[in-house]
Amino acid sequence: MYSGSYTAEGAAGVLKEGGTARRDEAERIAESFGGTLEAYYWCYGQTDFMCIMDVPDNIKITAFSLAVGASGVFNGKLTPLITVEEMDEIANADLGDFRLPGQ
Repeated sequence: MYSGSYTAEGAAGVLKEGGTARRDEAERIAESFGGTLEAYYWCYGQTDFMCIMDVPDNIKITAFSLAVGASGVFNGKLTPLITVEEMDEIANADLGDFRLPGQ
């Protein structure tokens, strides 16, 4: 999931191009990384938008997030989403032997 809030410059761009243009660009980006855009929502409050992308390349999407953040047009947050099946694997993962702090 990628979410964010626009700076004044970014909000001016949204006002000029409209919300559909940003959704279409998110879809184009997801597809360019071999994935799909599953959902795109506008919000009000602290977060201006959020989208869910199914992108198989974590390296590219993380690099994209860093490049967008460096642009100064909005402050983004990349949040990996875990499926129920993945959580089942996580819950059953063998962690081996380790010592917690203070033990």
